[in-house]
Amino acid sequence: MILDNYGYSNNNEMNQGAANNLYPNEPQKPQKQQNPQGVRQESRQTKGMFIVGLLTGILASVLTASCIFVGAQADAAFKIANAQPANTERKSADGVTDDDTIAKLESIEEIINKYFYNEEDITTDELIEGMYAGMVASLGDPYSVYYTAEEWEELMQDTEGVYYGIGAYVGLDERTGYGKISGVIANTPAQEAGLRENDIIYEVDGESAYGLELSEIVAMIKGEEGTTVHLTIYREGEPDYLEIDVVRKKIESPTVNHEMLDNGVGYIQITEFDEVTYDQFVEALAVIKGSDAKGLILDLRSNPGGSLSVVVDIARQILPKGLVVYTEDRSGKRTEYSCDGKKELQMPLVVLVNGNSASASEILAGAIKDYDKGVLIGTTTFGKGIVQRILPLTDGTALKLTVSAYYTPNGNNIHNIGIEPDIVCEFDADAYYDDGVDNQLERAIEEIEDMIK
Repeated sequence: MILDNYGYSNNNEMNQGAANNLYPNEPQKPQKQQNPQGVRQESRQTKGMFIVGLLTGILASVLTASCIFVGAQADAAFKIANAQPANTERKSADGVTDDDTIAKLESIEEIINKYFYNEEDITTDELIEGMYAGMVASLGDPYSVYYTAEEWEELMQDTEGVYYGIGAYVGLDERTGYGKISGVIANTPAQEAGLRENDIIYEVDGESAYGLELSEIVAMIKGEEGTTVHLTIYREGEPDYLEIDVVRKKIESPTVNHEMLDNGVGYIQITEFDEVTYDQFVEALAVIKGSDAKGLILDLRSNPGGSLSVVVDIARQILPKGLVVYTEDRSGKRTEYSCDGKKELQMPLVVLVNGNSASASEILAGAIKDYDKGVLIGTTTFGKGIVQRILPLTDGTALKLTVSAYYTPNGNNIHNIGIEPDIVCEFDADAYYDDGVDNQLERAIEEIEDMIK
């Protein structure tokens, strides 16, 4: 299962819509004259995804024509079988027959082929892929996604910790309808180009990013190594848009960073929870303990989430005996993930969080808070309390579907709410970017030193 909430600049899935208000003080963003109302310019969505919007309304009835059987395991393949005996007409709940549905689809395709004007021809394969994507989109869930075979292959490559892109985490900003930079990886083209967390992605190579799916924005940003992508950025406080060129390159990003600070304070940063994260965390924690650390700062800021199993395994290196998290699916079935407490952390702990700390990172922060195992410092977290499962299909495509809600050990569902820190500390962007001072980290150091005394 995955709980991730954002996507890399070259991949994937982290959708991230239903958040608490991330920008309560953001002024109305300026609009370029050629697009005065923020209306989407002609882009890939109007070229390739036009069909999705056109067909979404009828796709629910298509479900009556076939049944999809899902295996019990998360990686089980789907098989599509005709659920209706031959020569038997079936009606959906609203009285529409399978024949009506097929006839309407054929009529729409014929009309499109005859009248739709576009600079590029739309292939039958694109129409079909659009229908599949539209069916999932009709669920109205921003976290449920259909992946083409190409997108699924790229997603699998991205979980290995190496990818081609600009070195920034990209999510969707529900408030504005645009993409946004939710985190910047150190020593990458994104950092070198001056991109900052919470930058709104207004345009990519001159095409509007308004109203697009995250996968579309990501696809526009990614490209061959050595090529350049031009981003038009809205940044709060700037009088006009920023025009930034970023050269794409191969990104090798460790998910865990660590160091020893002064006065016996250890520091571990987890940037995401993927397949390699657990081993990296265990190694980092061993180094910190071996350095005779008296206290630990765990930095989960701008961590978009990731694997449920990985975050639970990491929590078992910190928490006392008891429940880590539990999930409930649509039928009310409860699944519990527990800790035996044998590896409970035996030193003072401070956890840094912010509005881009989401999903799996909220599970860890929420459990630490419920057990009073550490002090949370920063700002309210993103608020994503639901779980997605990726289910591959036999033709190489895949679905990511919301399958359950998760709850902290005390039974709290933080979806659309987030986790309040114990100590509120707003990030001082000017101090960080102008003087290199991380005021939230400085506040965490003060707190941990007081706890050590």
